[in-house]
Amino acid sequence: MGIRYESDFYGWTIEQASLLRSGCLNEVDLEHLIEELESMGRGEKRELEHRLMVLLQHLLKWQFQPSHQGRSWRLTIQEQRREIPDVLEDNPSLKPTLADVMAKAYAKAKKAASQETDMPEKAFPEQCPWTFEQALSEDFLP
Repeated sequence: MGIRYESDFYGWTIEQASLLRSGCLNEVDLEHLIEELESMGRGEKRELEHRLMVLLQHLLKWQFQPSHQGRSWRLTIQEQRREIPDVLEDNPSLKPTLADVMAKAYAKAKKAASQETDMPEKAFPEQCPWTFEQALSEDFLP
């Protein structure tokens, strides 16, 4: 094999793409290629979860710390609301996982909101109080 996966990842990806395009399948580094494809899929799911976590964290802060509401929080909420649909549009197979991703994102959002507000985690609802649709609605602020 040519370029080694461990020593030049970028070069390896270019080489693997070239091998695939030219039909030289017996020369493709299948083990690492499979690992990278799986990793790419997990990365897309993590991006959705992270964006949901940031959105839910800011919605919690908005609701439970109204004295600190401001332009920065509103802009963060708006940004996540713009980006989340794009992630789902690019990865429609993530839609069936939304309930699970939303639950994980909310658990992380609650911890982050607790740390940022100095409020105990138990001050926030145990389960996410909003539906996915509400959280993404431009007209919704708790």
